[in-house]
Amino acid sequence: MRERKKIISTIIKLLIGFASFLLIYSRLKTDLTPEKLDILSSLAFSPKGMLCFGLCFLLIPINWGIESYKWQLITAPIEKINFKTANHSVYSGICLGNLAPGRATEFLAKIVFFRIENRPKITALHFINGMFQLCITYIIGLTALILQLKQFEGENVWLAYTTSTIAVLVFGIFIFCLLKIDYILNLITKKIGKQQPIGDFKYQFTAKKLFQLFGLSLIRYLVFSGQFILLLYLFHQGNLNFSVFIGVAIYFLITTTIPMISILEAPIRAAIALIVFHNSGISNSALALSSVLIWLINIIVPSIYGYSILLKQNFDFKIFGKK
Repeated sequence: MRERKKIISTIIKLLIGFASFLLIYSRLKTDLTPEKLDILSSLAFSPKGMLCFGLCFLLIPINWGIESYKWQLITAPIEKINFKTANHSVYSGICLGNLAPGRATEFLAKIVFFRIENRPKITALHFINGMFQLCITYIIGLTALILQLKQFEGENVWLAYTTSTIAVLVFGIFIFCLLKIDYILNLITKKIGKQQPIGDFKYQFTAKKLFQLFGLSLIRYLVFSGQFILLLYLFHQGNLNFSVFIGVAIYFLITTTIPMISILEAPIRAAIALIVFHNSGISNSALALSSVLIWLINIIVPSIYGYSILLKQNFDFKIFGKK
């Protein structure tokens, strides 16, 4: 039964990737002419292009540096680590996260920077920490979706409603996690680590810590949104109107909701961009190129750095240290 579910899940994910390729082909077959490719190439290597790319790359350490500080902050009650260790933990997680849909394997690399006895709790905090960023993305994205709902009428309306439903479910799970954080951490420790009984550890989200985590998540959201807007500005060859900024919020809402497979992530992201910005006036080739580049800049480049960190470290990969 489990094998059957795994096969069905794999088939569905492959179909999503295949559908994305078809959508990209149908949208780009008339737009991606040799003349358009020459224009995009000249824009990329122009002074304006160098400036935009330079800013995007400069924002990489800011983007993931904010995430590292959040990681250091949320794990401090379990185990205090310095910023450098938190930073290495985050970058290593980015690298290993490419191995599974939805970056589900990211925590496996992040937790090895902590003592074995603390890893069950750190694992739970990894997923709760991610929900802070999810909630900011969902709040901004759902607001934008309400403003732009007419764009999703017809064949794409299912995408808007599916994303909204998942967002509401995530909000519910997140609130439960905040209210029952002690129970969750102790339960995880009992089930995985088998070292401490339920109820012997206290963890509290103070108002100050919640403000810091939500505030840092908002700043980080503005950073990676700014990178995407810079690329759209570069390849659009014109001024960006307000609807484009709304589209960026909806784009991140949808791409955050859909579990990605690493080998198919680029075409899926490009396909979503083509749907979201369909009536924005931005060419399909510019949209596809911008969405793929933002993925390369924020995931692939940091993954290379994360891989170099993993190679240099001598970890104890006894993940949870069960007795």
